[in-house]
Formats: sequence, C-alpha cells, structure tokens
Amino acid sequence: MRQGEFQWLRRRCLLLAAAMMVQWCAGVMVPMSDDVLGLMAFKAGLHDPTEALRSWREDDASPCAWAGIVCDRVTGRVSELNLVGFSLIGQIGRGLIKLDELQTLNLSFNNLTGSIDAEVARLPMLRKLNVSNNQLNGVITPLFMNNNSLVLLDLSNNAMTGPMAEDFFTSCQSLVSLYLVGNSLNGSIPASVGSCFQLTDLSLAHNLLSGEIPGELGQLPNLVDIDLSHNMLTGTIPAELGALKSLTSLSLMDNKLTGSIPAQLSNCGGMLAMDVSQNSLSGTLPPELQSLTSLALLNGRNNMLTGDFPPWLGHLNRLQVLDFATNRFTGAVPTSLGQLQVLQVLDLSGNLLLGTIPVDIGSCMRLQSLDLSNNNLTGSIPPELLALNVQFLNVAGNGFTGNFPAVGPGDCPFLQFLDVSENNLEGPLLPQIGQCSNLVAVNFSGNGFSSFIPAELGNLASLTLLDLSNNAMYGVIPPSLGSAARLTVLDLHRNKLGGVIPFQLGSCSALAFLNLAQNLLNGPMPGTLTNLTSLAFLDLSSNNLTGDIPPGFENMKSLQKVNISFNHLTGPIPNSGAFSNPSEVSGNPGLCGNLIGVACPPGTPKPIVLNPNSTSLVHVKREIVLSISAIIAISAAAVIAVGVILVTVLNIRAQTRAQRNARRGIESVPQSPSNEHLSLGRLVLYKLPQKANNQDWLAGSAQALLNKHDEIGRGGFGTVYRAILPDGNIVAVKKLLVSSLVKTQEEFEREVNLLGKISHQNLVTLQGYYWTSQLQLLVYDYVPNGNLYRRLHERRDGEPPLRWEDRFKIALGTALGLGHLHHGCHPQVIHYNLKSTNILLSHNNVVRISDYGLAKLLPALDSYVMSSKFQSALGYMAPEFACPSLRITEKCDVYGFGVLLLELVTGRRPVEYMEDDVVILCDHVRALLEEGRPLSCVDSHMNSYPEDEVLPVIKLGLICTSHVPSNRPSMEEVVQILELIRPILNARGT
Repeated sequence: MRQGEFQWLRRRCLLLAAAMMVQWCAGVMVPMSDDVLGLMAFKAGLHDPTEALRSWREDDASPCAWAGIVCDRVTGRVSELNLVGFSLIGQIGRGLIKLDELQTLNLSFNNLTGSIDAEVARLPMLRKLNVSNNQLNGVITPLFMNNNSLVLLDLSNNAMTGPMAEDFFTSCQSLVSLYLVGNSLNGSIPASVGSCFQLTDLSLAHNLLSGEIPGELGQLPNLVDIDLSHNMLTGTIPAELGALKSLTSLSLMDNKLTGSIPAQLSNCGGMLAMDVSQNSLSGTLPPELQSLTSLALLNGRNNMLTGDFPPWLGHLNRLQVLDFATNRFTGAVPTSLGQLQVLQVLDLSGNLLLGTIPVDIGSCMRLQSLDLSNNNLTGSIPPELLALNVQFLNVAGNGFTGNFPAVGPGDCPFLQFLDVSENNLEGPLLPQIGQCSNLVAVNFSGNGFSSFIPAELGNLASLTLLDLSNNAMYGVIPPSLGSAARLTVLDLHRNKLGGVIPFQLGSCSALAFLNLAQNLLNGPMPGTLTNLTSLAFLDLSSNNLTGDIPPGFENMKSLQKVNISFNHLTGPIPNSGAFSNPSEVSGNPGLCGNLIGVACPPGTPKPIVLNPNSTSLVHVKREIVLSISAIIAISAAAVIAVGVILVTVLNIRAQTRAQRNARRGIESVPQSPSNEHLSLGRLVLYKLPQKANNQDWLAGSAQALLNKHDEIGRGGFGTVYRAILPDGNIVAVKKLLVSSLVKTQEEFEREVNLLGKISHQNLVTLQGYYWTSQLQLLVYDYVPNGNLYRRLHERRDGEPPLRWEDRFKIALGTALGLGHLHHGCHPQVIHYNLKSTNILLSHNNVVRISDYGLAKLLPALDSYVMSSKFQSALGYMAPEFACPSLRITEKCDVYGFGVLLLELVTGRRPVEYMEDDVVILCDHVRALLEEGRPLSCVDSHMNSYPEDEVLPVIKLGLICTSHVPSNRPSMEEVVQILELIRPILNARGT
C-alpha cells in the first residue's frame, strides 16, 4: 500500500472512531445513522480546501441541515447530495453506498480523481448521477449495467476510457439524458442504444469513438439532441435518423463521414441546427432539405460537396448561420439568399462559385459577417454591401473589376474588417472611405487602384492595419496618417508614391511594421522614425532617398529588421542588430561602416561597439533567478516587438493569403495519383513491423490525405492526419507542405534518420517516413488528448481550468523534453518552432513535444521560412530570428519556453488584441513586475495557487525571454531551477 493511501485510510478510521466515541460519551443511545456514517466516511476521503463542508459534523444526529444535502420530508433520509463546484479534491469513497435512498448525486466541477465504484453507480433509487468536469478515470463498461432507475447520467469532461460493451445500454429503459462528452472512450457506439426508448439527449462528443453511426438511433422516438462531433466515426450518415420527428439538433462535425447527406433528414421537421462540417461528405445538397423551415444553423464547411449552390436555401427564412466554406460548389451565388432576413453569418469562401455578387444580399439587414473570398466571382462589388450592418466583409481572392463602391452617408456604420485584396479592382479610392469610422483593418492590396491615398484615412481612430501595397497609387503619403494613433501595420510598397516620407509618421506610436519599398520617394529619412518605440520592421528599399541615416536608430531596441537598399543614402551605417545584413544596405554607394567593409572618412562618428563577450551579462544571468531588481534591469532593455508584426500580419493581412496558398498547395499535387506512381516511393518504419501491406496502406492513405480525409490539424510545416496501420496501430501522419522547398531525398533521409533515433518520454516519437519527389510524409506516435493551447485558451463548456500542479507538471515536462534535444542528442537538435499548439498532452497531462527539428528539412532558414513557416509561432519567436546575421542557436528555444511559462501562469495568449491596444505578454508581465505587483497577472481561473512557487516561475519566464541571447539560461539550468521549486510541491503532498 502506498504511503498516501495509508494516510487516507488512517485518517478515515480515526475520524469514524472519534465520531462514535463522541456519541457514546454524550450518552446518545441510538447509533450513528447510516446517512451520517456514510457521508462522514465520504468526507474523510476528501480534501476540502475552501471548507465548504465545515457544516458536516459527526455528532449531528441527522445530516439534513448540512451544506449540499437535501432530505426526503417523509422519511428524513438523504435524497440529494449536491456538491457542485465545491473545489473538493480526492476520490469518491464507498461510504456513499450507505445512502440507499439517494436519488440525486451531483459532484460536478470538482477535482475528484480515481474511478467510480460500481456499487455507488448502482444505488437502488439513484435517478440522477452527475460527476462531470472532474478527473475521474477507469473503464466505463462495467459501471452502469443493471441500473434500471437512472434518468440522467453525466460523465462529461473526465478521463473515462475503454469501449462501451455491446450490452452497455441493455438497462437504459428509464434513461432520458446521457452525456459522455470529453473523455477517451473508443470503440463503436453499440447498437443496443436503440433500446433506450426514453432517451432525449445523447452527447458523445470529443472522444475517440470509431465505426459507423448505428441506424438503431432512428428507433428512439423522443430524441431531441444528438451530438457525436469530434470523434473518428466513419461510414455514412444513417438515413434512419430521418425517422426522428422530435430531433432539433444534429451535430456530426469533425469525424470521417463519407457519402452524401441523406434526403430522409428532411422528415425532421423541427430541426433547428444541423452541423456536418469537417468530414468528407460528397455529392449535392438534397433538395428535400428545403422542408426544414425551422433551421437556424446549417454548417457544412470543409467537406467535398459539389454541384451548383442551391437557390432553395434562400427559402429557409429562419437561418441565422449559413456556412459552406471550403467545398466544391459551382454556379452562382443565388439571389434568393437576399430573402434571409435574420441571417447573421454567410460564409461561402473557398469554393468554385462564378458570376457576380447579387445585390439582393443587401436586403439581409442583420448580416454581420460575409465571406465570399477565394472563389471565381467577377463583376463589381455591389454598393449595397456597404449599407449593411456588416462588421466583417471579405471578398479577397476573386476576379472583381471596376471601382470600389462609393460610401454614402450612413453607410458602413459597423464595418471593422474590410478585405478586397487580390482582385482586379481599379480606379480611385474615394475619400468617403474615411466615413467608415469603426474600421480596424483595411486591405486593398494586389489590385490596380490608381489615385491619391485619401487623407481621410488618418481620421480612423481605430485603424490598426492599412495595406494598399501592389497597386498604382500615386501622389504623396498623406501626413494625416500620423494621426492614426493605433496604426500597427502600414504597407504601401510597390506603388508609385512620390515626395518625401512625412515626418508625422513618427507620431504613430503603435507602428510596428512599416513598408514603403518600391516607390518613388525622395528626400531624407525622417529622424522622427526613431521615435517609434514599437517599430520592429522597416523597409524603405528601392526608392530615391538621400542624405545620412538619422542618428538614433542604434538606440531603437524594438527594431529587428531594416532594409534601405537601392537608394542614394550616404554616411555611416548604424551599429545595430537591425542593420546586420549587407544586402539590405546595398545599392547605396555613399554608405560606409564595418557592415560593408568600407571605412568612413576621418571625422565621421564611429558607431558604438559593445563587447558581446562581457562576463557581466553572464553573471547577471546566474544571479538573477530569484532577484526582482535584476529582472527589472533586464526587462527595461527587452522589448519583444516581433510578436506585434506577426500577430497583425497573421490575423489580418495574411488571413486570406494563407488560406489561398494552402489551397493552391493542395491543388499543386495530383488529386488522384495512381498506386503505381506512389509505389515508387520509399517507406521506412523504424519500430513498427514493416509488413508488405504497409506499402499498400500508405498508397491508400496518401490518396486519402490529398482528399483531406482524416485531417486532424495543420501547422507551419504541414498537415497532420490520423491513420491506422494494417496491424491496428494508430499513428499521426504529417504531410509536408511546399514540397519544392524540401531537400533532396539523400539530405531528407539523413535528417529524418537522425530525428528517428531520438527517444524521450516528453517527445513525440518519429516512427518513420515516406518519400517520393512529389510527396513527403512523416509518421509519428498518435497523441489523442489535444494540445496545451486548447486546454488554456479553447476550453469546452464546463471543462475545468488546469490546476497549478498540472501547469507546473507541463512546464517541467516541456523543459525536460527540450533539454534532451539540446543536451542529450548528438548532433544537437533545435526545435525552431516551439509554441503551445506543439505541446501535446497525453493521459494525466504528460507532455509530448511535437514538430521538433523540422526546419532542418528545408534548404535554409531564409526569409521564406520566416514568413511562411514561422508565422504561426506567434509571439514565441526570439528577436534574433528577424536578424539574418545572428546565428540561430538553442537559445531561441529557451526564449519560446519562457513565453510558454508566462502563458501557463497567466492563461493569456502570447499576443492579444484588446479593444484599444495590442498586448505582448512578455511586456505586460514585465510592466507588472516593475510596478511591484507581478501576481496580478496570474490566471484568475485558478482557484488557488502557491505564491512561493508561482513567483519564481514568473521570474524564470522573464529571464528566458531576455532580449540578449547570452543572458538566457540553458535548458539544463532551467530544469535545475524548476526542480528547486518541485520539492515545495512534494512537501505539500501533491
């Protein structure tokens, strides 16, 4: 018996003995009641950190006045035990079997662990059992057999495992509601579910269920809500579901369903919501569905539906959400959609739609989001769209022509995001665009606009992004843009702009990305640009600029990259990390300095040179771990503005381009390669049996990958799919994107073989690879429980937040995994792309780091890699990534790990858009530390946390994100520091 179990048993026995002694000494002649005895035994197995059960006293004759207890008025026995959200820790003890008249047991939203005792689950009068949102585990099958009284069973958001036996539902005649969401159940859904004749709600979402959806569900006349989403279900949608006259909600999203949507669903006349998105459904939309006149939500995005987009959808006049993005619909956008008076979201992006945008859509007065991007639409943009209440309007990546519509009085009252990029629009940009006073992001790039830049754009108080690049804009840059205080990205490159760069741009205090390249600008570089304390990227190349580079650039700690090539600049080049690439100052014969090996004339001020080998910096690193003052000293020099650039470019400017590039990447590979072609590839599996039929498996799987079958995620280096080997093993298969950038087969295999030798409990194991000249696949262990990003930022309804103990465990596991890559692998492996989406979590939150070392599969860490592969590492990138002259070392991973530490402590994303600002997590925490209140940043969702552990972790995170790479500790040192904190945890018995 383990020591913890012994202590629990000892405490329980002492408590019960003390209770009986008190009653005996008090002269109580009746023994302790079964209810009191059972509840006190139950309490003895719990830790009650908030003292929610302080009213439970063993000397009470009855528990009916205790917190969370309801008794039957006639019998006086406990009929309901309701301890929702009491923050209880421990296990569900067998003492509850004494409550033989218990009807309702609700222990949801606590921190209970262990398994559920079968005798408790089968209490004779138990009707409602809710233990959702805990950390319970165990196999589900034996628990609920032979219980004929249960009406409600909710085990959602636990860690229950195993398949449901075929006779799992044989005793469910009384069951009305069944919720098993968010566990790790596998196997198929038993056909015996058809015997649950009273069932109204069935929710099995977010599990690992496979097999087909049983048609026996169609035998349940009272079913109202079916949620089987986020599983691995295959086969077709059963036509038998059409017999469910009471069905109002059907959610089958994110499975592997194939075939067409059955026309029989039209018989579910009361249907309010149908979500079949993220499957592999094909065929056309059956016209019979137009009888579902109560539908408010219809979502079929990310499938392979074909045919002309049906006009009859416009007759479903209660639709609020209509989403069929990323399918293969053809034909025109139906004019009948204008009849949808309550429609709020319309997304038909990523299809093959033709023709014009019907002006009738302007009648959808409640429309808030309209996305028709990445189709083949032509004609002009109807002015009626700007008169709507739309907040998000995206028509990028089409073939629209003509002028951008004029804005009239009262138009665009709520418009915030406007993207018309990559079309064939032309003509002037009218000043009236400045009347759209709520605009946050404006993207007109990649068109043929020809006019002055409207000065009125400077009046947009909320403007964050303005992209007019790749047009034919002329005239001067309006000085009024200096009034756009929130402007973060200004991109005007590849136009015909002349005149000088207005000094007023130096007033755009939030500006982080400024690109004025490839214009006709002249005059000097304005010295006011050095006032931009957030500026990280500056490109003034290919203009006619003259004069010296203004002093002050070497003091801009935020500045990471500068390109001033091909101008007529003179004088010394600043000695700054931002001026580190000779090619980015080339084409200026008058420049001089160490960077280009040209000595400056006598009398020219020499740039300041700092000693990079100064031992004082190392000493600061060693002594700063637990020193607040030293942290402040470092943080004053550390402004991480790369995240600002990336978050803006990723979330606004590159949103549609990324989607379009990914789509083109898929289209660049043959859609139906023959097995003969694929068989020419090389398949290597390191540790799994290399059976002959594995080759056939991979050929079939490659075909499926190209059809996006089995897709489970996408990242900077490729798309990941779930696959099953012939021997039944489940693996994750990553299809590398942009095959032209992958090295030769010899180089590819050399790098992959090195990765295949790496083995560590905190790393996802590479099982093998597949190579052809057109297709490269990596085969990994499959980790089923999602990633850290989802657990922190996309928690499901009712899912408890991560406890501090779990967060610390994740931090230590990540440090151990990175430490092995840096110090346990020869040659050393650098991750290059560390972020919370690459921290996978297996059972009990054991960390498995994925995507390590993949940058080595590309020819070089060049600008393409920076812009295309690392965009998703938002906010995690070390500053030196933007400086090509600086060597990329393992200290870049240490920086990303520091951001992860702060993300774990605060529960916030590395970069966040607020209503009035862009918040960089590192800067935010440093500022709070300087103000003397660092713990105010701790995630408020954690009910309790030890300050003496959290504060050192915050400090460690800030040290790891130091602006100077040499000031960051090694991962070996990080592990040692975390292990100094870990005994504090052990002393508490956690």
